[in-house]
Amino acid sequence: MSQSQTSTDRIEKQIRLSAPRARVWRALTDPQEFGQWFGVKLSGTVAPGAKLRGPMNSSCGHEDVTFEATVETVEPEQRYAFRWHPYAIEPGVDYSSEPTTLIVFTLEDVAGGTLLTVVESGFDKIPASRRVKAFEMNSHGWAIQLENIKRHLAGIRH
Repeated sequence: MSQSQTSTDRIEKQIRLSAPRARVWRALTDPQEFGQWFGVKLSGTVAPGAKLRGPMNSSCGHEDVTFEATVETVEPEQRYAFRWHPYAIEPGVDYSSEPTTLIVFTLEDVAGGTLLTVVESGFDKIPASRRVKAFEMNSHGWAIQLENIKRHLAGIRH
């Protein structure tokens, strides 16, 4: 896995997956399958403007947190994007008035599989009191999640 961080506004991570593009796409865009590797029990439909939501699994230590995202872009087997409130894990805190970050997954064919790139951008608009921590935690979190999807696609339980 490689990573490059060009600023404090943007996280970018990549991983080569030994799975065809169609299989990776399904792992990203099927709410139940996404939930298996991401650690959330999701409901909703993947379509532009749709809301995805559900409780985080206890295995991630945030079982009192609800995952909420709004789908932005769905370009089958190429690009999938959603918006969320980054590192919005404090119980009882209403993050709805804060700006969201944009998460974009892109898929490219590579020898033996698919290159998955995830970019999360928009941290510079997050309130200063939360910005650095949200950036650090999500940067670390995406590294873990890319390993999770790799294990999921390989059929390894985590």
